[in-house]
Formats: sequence, C-alpha cells, structure tokens
Amino acid sequence: MWLSKQTRPPAAPSGADLGITTISGQKVGVVTRGEIRDLPVYGPGGYLWSPANGAAVLVVKGGPGGEEQCVAGARPPEEAEPIRPGEVYLYGPGGNSIYLKQDGSVEIRAARVSVAGELSVDGGLSVAGELTVNGRPYAPCNC
Repeated sequence: MWLSKQTRPPAAPSGADLGITTISGQKVGVVTRGEIRDLPVYGPGGYLWSPANGAAVLVVKGGPGGEEQCVAGARPPEEAEPIRPGEVYLYGPGGNSIYLKQDGSVEIRAARVSVAGELSVDGGLSVAGELTVNGRPYAPCNC
C-alpha cells in the first residue's frame, strides 16, 4: 500500500540535544523531546554556572541507551563580542562581563565591582562602573 511507503524510519538517537530549561538551579529541568528533570549541570573546571529558566542549553546523553544525561553548556548571547583564540570571555546577567584578553589585559564590565583584599592596579586592568575595595569606594592615591 502507498501508506506503508509514506512512513519514515525513527530518527537515530543523538548523543546531544538542544533543550530549553524549565527549572533552574544545580539540578535543572529541560525540555528536549519531552521534559527531563533533575539533570546535573557541568561546566569547565573552576567555572560555576546555573542556567536561567528559558535558556537554550546543550543536553549531553551518555551511558547505555543514552539514559544518563546532563546539561553541559549554553548558547552564547548574539550580542557577545567575537574573541581571539585563547581568550576567555565570562558573561552574566545585566551585561556584566570579565574579558581576559590575549595581550594580558583584563576588562571588567559591571554596574559595580567589589574587591576583597588588597588592590594593585599596575596596568592592564580596565574597570567600567563603580569600584569598591573592601566595601569603600576606590580612590587612587596620587602620592
């Protein structure tokens, strides 16, 4: 019959899916082909991240049959600046960012930057916004 020729074989299982978060935190809920809850969130070493609700995230599948899953990353915002090889650009809500540049300089963008401990600015550090050191507004010494 012609109907039997119209059916398609099921899609081959993939090792990863793009999903949308429905529950935020360190154990998230994500909708891919259906909603999955309590997925752990993994990131690069030294980087802690919690995706917001509605974020597009990468869900990696592993184990026998792909039943073990985790959230491994997110799509960068379209307004993010292109970076050079080896550079690191950390971004967060409200336009906050830390940009570790190839030339050794660091660019920090935030409404307010707080520093705990001693601050030494010998060059290569650019801060956009209010800067406080140990809870007090920063005033450079013109000694």
